[in-house]
Amino acid sequence: MLAPGSTIGILGGGQLGRMLALAAARLGLKSHIFCPPGDNPGSHVCDSITLAEYDDAAARARFAAAVDVATYEFENVPVDCVAEIAARVAVRPGVEALRISQDRLTEKNFLAGLGIVTAPFASVDDAAALTQAVARIGLPAILKTRRLGYDGRGQSMLRTVLDVPGAWERVGASPSILEGFVDFEREISVIAARGIDGSIASYDPPENLHKDGILAISRVPAQIPDAIAREAAALTSRILTEMDYTGVIGVEFFVLKDGRLAVNEFAPRVHNSGHWTLDACAISQFEQHIRAICGWPLGDTARHSNAEMQNLISADVMQWSALAVEPGLCLHLYGKDAPRPGRKMGHVTRLFDKSGTLVR
Repeated sequence: MLAPGSTIGILGGGQLGRMLALAAARLGLKSHIFCPPGDNPGSHVCDSITLAEYDDAAARARFAAAVDVATYEFENVPVDCVAEIAARVAVRPGVEALRISQDRLTEKNFLAGLGIVTAPFASVDDAAALTQAVARIGLPAILKTRRLGYDGRGQSMLRTVLDVPGAWERVGASPSILEGFVDFEREISVIAARGIDGSIASYDPPENLHKDGILAISRVPAQIPDAIAREAAALTSRILTEMDYTGVIGVEFFVLKDGRLAVNEFAPRVHNSGHWTLDACAISQFEQHIRAICGWPLGDTARHSNAEMQNLISADVMQWSALAVEPGLCLHLYGKDAPRPGRKMGHVTRLFDKSGTLVR
């Protein structure tokens, strides 16, 4: 168990790294961020920073020597970088979770191997394979790059056969996966943590609404039966245990119209749909992650309020002055330099009591 005063290494300097560093500071822990030069809001609140490309071997060695444990704030950190650091200092979650999550085909095969329902899928390595995959999976479907796509990037929607020509080129002629549509009623997620001792703690599932492939709103509690919430938590526990995972994970689910659950994807990190825990729980997902990777006991995941979290995307952040005076609203701004289309600039959370009345 790492004592207060220890240093947490964070790979990545974005808003998740920023909120992890703030959570570490609350527990008397220091943070050291490793990220390439650029607009890195995490660097505003950390104790130390290594500004270098992830393939800089000397920088990786210096970073590993300066921290007591390391973690990553996003899943596109190169695996070889994390593996080299892990050879020098503990990295939690480990390399395996990162390897699986970085490739959509590997991830789907991993989930299928656990007997977990997913959307139907097929590997697509060229235009001819796309034609074959469409014949097998059917339409509508969505073509996604296997790597580096997020928030709707690297994707092409195929609603009819007229959308198939050129789709391979629209995703950059990169190794891809075709996913069939599923008939779902709503989207939910489970934010859960697994400790070094194997203990698992889950938050209540939020219901998530997306716009243009980007999470727009998360509401908790989700409008689902308790049995579905319990099943989603149980499936998340299976994923955590199978990977011998340490830290917080976000698992996205489709609630199908027949009552079953299908996993969309998982993220081996703190998750956007868990931001509401900053204001509606005594222990946020960020503190929970720090607790887990440091070997501390996991905290209480109970919520004291219902909540609605709304992302501030691009120019939404320009409303900050009006939001700042709205009663009952919790405003979180990420300190990024400029809005761009699709860029998450902050979020707000509105809290409600169990009767649905806004907490002021």
